[in-house]
Amino acid sequence: MTLRNQLFLAICLFLLVAFSGSFFVSLESSREQTLSQLRAHAQDAATALGLSLSAQPDDPARMESMVSAVFDSGYFSSIRIIDIANEQTLLERSAPAKSAHVPRWFIRLVKLRPEGGDALIMRGWQQAARIEVVSNPQFALDKLWDSTVGSLIWLLLCGLLSAVIGGWMLRRQFRPLDKMVRQAEAISKREFLSQSKLPRTPELKRVVLAMNQMVEKLKGLFAEEAVRSEQLRAESYLDSLTQLANRRLLDEQLADQLQVCEQSRDGHLLMLRINDLAGLNQRLGGQGTDELIGAVAELLKRLTQLPERRTWLAARNRGGEFSLLAPGLDIPGAARLVAEISVTLENMRLSGASDCMPVAHLGIVAYHPGEAASDVLLRLDQSLTEAAQHPERPWVQLSRSDSMVNHSQHEWRTWIDDALTQGKLQLYFQPVVQCSDTRQVLHHKVLARLLDPEGEAIAAGHFLPWIERLGWSARFDLAMLEATLDYLVINRWPLALSLSGSTLRDQAQVRQIVDLLQSLPELAPLLTLEIDERQLPSPQELQRLTHSVLDTGYSIGLQHFGGRFSQIGNITQLGLAYLKIDGAYVRSIDQQPDKRLFIDAIFRATHSIDLPLIAEMVETQGELEVIRELGIFGAMGRLIGAPEPM
Repeated sequence: MTLRNQLFLAICLFLLVAFSGSFFVSLESSREQTLSQLRAHAQDAATALGLSLSAQPDDPARMESMVSAVFDSGYFSSIRIIDIANEQTLLERSAPAKSAHVPRWFIRLVKLRPEGGDALIMRGWQQAARIEVVSNPQFALDKLWDSTVGSLIWLLLCGLLSAVIGGWMLRRQFRPLDKMVRQAEAISKREFLSQSKLPRTPELKRVVLAMNQMVEKLKGLFAEEAVRSEQLRAESYLDSLTQLANRRLLDEQLADQLQVCEQSRDGHLLMLRINDLAGLNQRLGGQGTDELIGAVAELLKRLTQLPERRTWLAARNRGGEFSLLAPGLDIPGAARLVAEISVTLENMRLSGASDCMPVAHLGIVAYHPGEAASDVLLRLDQSLTEAAQHPERPWVQLSRSDSMVNHSQHEWRTWIDDALTQGKLQLYFQPVVQCSDTRQVLHHKVLARLLDPEGEAIAAGHFLPWIERLGWSARFDLAMLEATLDYLVINRWPLALSLSGSTLRDQAQVRQIVDLLQSLPELAPLLTLEIDERQLPSPQELQRLTHSVLDTGYSIGLQHFGGRFSQIGNITQLGLAYLKIDGAYVRSIDQQPDKRLFIDAIFRATHSIDLPLIAEMVETQGELEVIRELGIFGAMGRLIGAPEPM
């Protein structure tokens, strides 16, 4: 029973006891007073009759008329005149003592007995007769009953009014307690809320202040660790001058893209090299050269800020050499990209950055999953050399032909539309396990393959870029969600499903997904929706999205996390189920101590708010041992298990 109900019941019991005590005290007092009045009433009537009849004691007619007159005008049970000489009754009038509307239980409870009085009829100095008068308590019972009912109604009205006012006051006083309950529940969901409005009650005010202090301390601990994590990331993976990625992060991401896995996709790698950097230093000075480098960096940053390019990576290799990793970029898109960059660089030259030659040379090559990074970089150097020899055009060099790449856009559109319309989706599942016990499966990551016209299952890395170009990401996500929910209706085990960034930015599609989730609340404990850190919406939209999903009972997680706490916004308000660390920061962690230091900083930040970490793309036993030592909660990758159809 809740405290509110207990206090409300205590108030009701107090009112009941108060009413009962008041009722019985009042009833006993009224009873004694009424008995005295009945006794006096009977005695007065007897005395009056005795005096009146003593004048003519031997006149029976007068005696009868006077007795009848007194009996009929008062409330008496009986009036008797008894001859003293022989104790015979000379005259008697009586009536039964009944009350029409007083219940019997009240009569038995009150026990208001009849009271009597007597007097003598004198014949001179001799006693002729005795008068005995017994009063009738009917009138007193009626009045006592009416008084009791009135008191009961009044006390009940007072009790009802007290209960209403007391309940309102209790609800008002318990509002801070309800808010503290929501605070505690939010903490269990890894959200940290503070109460801005303090209660007036001193005791509750102290408790609320203590809760707010605890919440602020937890938020402060997380903020400190998050800042430390971002500082380590900046020191390890960012260029200090341009704040672009450094060569190390570029190599990690390129190796990640070249791995053969479900999410692997073709793409292009572009390199830009500023001409004659040493000469520019002499002509423009160090500050002017830094401004030129900064302008090129801003150009590359703008290229990666479009929503469909959130997965691209701009990097400064060294000096005046920059790279742009563009996964999913096709050949026509690569040509347009190089043309766009060339026009911007030409404008820089015309504005005076360099008067006698192009500001920079461009080289761009295509890459395919499964290639060696050294081969891609070798082709890129050759492409950059050719571009330097032919400055009139950007140089595009493709590594090799591929049957899927050579398909036309019309062919891709036709068979993807057919696959989505007819439900030609195959679900693959990759296990995610606890690091402490790899036999304990946390959930399975849901991956997709589409069946082409020949019935061959095509991995996501091949068709996802085309789905994005066709603008069908939301359609594909909805089809995957429906297929996953249909699977969960039959097979009840925990799953995790990714949503694309374009879907998250479309409010109509988000509403459709939320409605679908609300229609199947019984599956909520079994499904977690994942969003990519590289495709996040704005912090405000992200917070609305996570709360919409959490309101349906389903969970939400963040994948490909790289320590960018500042881009997520207030992560303590999102209620995330877990974070999955990008595999680029996990690869070779057993051989690179600084990576271990970076992951440890992320762990400290998330551990302060009890947010589990899961390592992606764990490929070796050494990597698993290190993340296990660091306290990482879970792991996934080919070492744990490859994607398989169930």
